[in-house]
Amino acid sequence: MGLYDGVDLRLNVPHSARMYDYYLGGFTNFAADREAAGHALSVAPWLRAAARVNRSFMHRSTRALAEAGFDQFLDIGTGIPTSPNLHEIAQSIRPHARVVYADNDPIVLSHAQALLTGTTEGRTAYVEADATDPASVLDAPGLRDTIDLGRPVALSLNALLHFVPDAHGAYELVDHLKSVLAPGSALVMSHVTPDFAPGDIADLVRIYEAAGTAAQARTLPEFTRFFDGWTLLAPGVVPTPHWRPSTDEPPVAAAEAAAYAAVAIRP
Repeated sequence: MGLYDGVDLRLNVPHSARMYDYYLGGFTNFAADREAAGHALSVAPWLRAAARVNRSFMHRSTRALAEAGFDQFLDIGTGIPTSPNLHEIAQSIRPHARVVYADNDPIVLSHAQALLTGTTEGRTAYVEADATDPASVLDAPGLRDTIDLGRPVALSLNALLHFVPDAHGAYELVDHLKSVLAPGSALVMSHVTPDFAPGDIADLVRIYEAAGTAAQARTLPEFTRFFDGWTLLAPGVVPTPHWRPSTDEPPVAAAEAAAYAAVAIRP
């Protein structure tokens, strides 16, 4: 059987995860995705750099948390696997780390096996659940068998919440997830903002909505609100390329990233 046998990918409909894969130079995308991505790149040619910087933030934040002692990670809105994935970073530092990926995209499901190849000491799992229904994520078979919610967990919601408008309960779902995590847990987030290129971002939101994907960019105060009650790690809420940047990577301007990032700890 082929990789996609029995999976309804709706190949004639653009999908945000496959468009993101295209920006990253991946190959898990199709004509409809490339067409929609082409429209997006025509108004925001910096999108490829923004995608790379966002992926780099995931690497840097995971590495920082693993080095700080975190050995449990929950990544919601996983997206299409692109090595090095979160578990590869975490387990390179904490070989016994346990990682759960959650997504409801059928193409991510079809590639889930790539997310399950970790260290022999650690454990990785993939659960199919809808990020907009946090209870379905937390109750998904495999999650509680893999990570212990009674201990600190690093929760990643990278490049996810800009696809959950306020009307769909973005703040409520984040608050629900925060409420069940143990003290000492971490919240890791990146999010598109209109603060640096408002015209480009407004055009991008229209393009994504025309492609069937709800979208909402958020300002600095709107993004910061997700971390209410938690303690931000240095350097706080900053453009994605400015969060503990690596000297090995070429600099990217805030306007080209067009996104904020932050990591916070539950007291």
